[in-house]
Amino acid sequence: MTFEILTALMLFALVSSITPGPNNLMLMASGANFGIKRSLPHMFGVSLGFTLMVVLVGLGIMQLFDAFPISYQILKVLSVAYLLYLAYKIATSAKATKGVKGDAKPMTFIQAVMFQWVNPKAWTMALTAISVYAPTKSVIAVVMVACVFGAVNFPCISGWTILGQKIQVFLTQEKRLKIFNFTMAGLLVLSLYPVFL
Repeated sequence: MTFEILTALMLFALVSSITPGPNNLMLMASGANFGIKRSLPHMFGVSLGFTLMVVLVGLGIMQLFDAFPISYQILKVLSVAYLLYLAYKIATSAKATKGVKGDAKPMTFIQAVMFQWVNPKAWTMALTAISVYAPTKSVIAVVMVACVFGAVNFPCISGWTILGQKIQVFLTQEKRLKIFNFTMAGLLVLSLYPVFL
């Protein structure tokens, strides 16, 4: 991989990782509702889960879609259904009160890893990265693309979680928190727009 291609890959990873999407919106909501420390498993799950996804896509998981085209449509339906469920959970969540056990919990590491497989933006990013920057699908090229994404992705998603925590000060009133959570849920639903194109 030449320096120019590596630079372009890093720029693609930066832009696609830092722009709004289901992961970033959910991490911002998690940061606002639970803080950074409780959101760390979610953050690591997103970053490592997506890196693993890039590797598996690059090593041939797309052959499943080629062999069974209906599987792509099933994935689409599952993705939309799960994102709508998560939007509902965000909209109806209440801030976790210190010392009080509530129903609201941040996403776990495993949930965040698994979420990548029903995240339309993650699929788009992985497919584009492999087809453009590792077209030969050699193991070295695929692993290099995945490593670049892993290195660039975590700081980007951390920024969204930190932003969420920083606006906690503004969300001390229940009414403001509800408005914020409804807004985040609405944006999550809007992030499904590309799925329907």
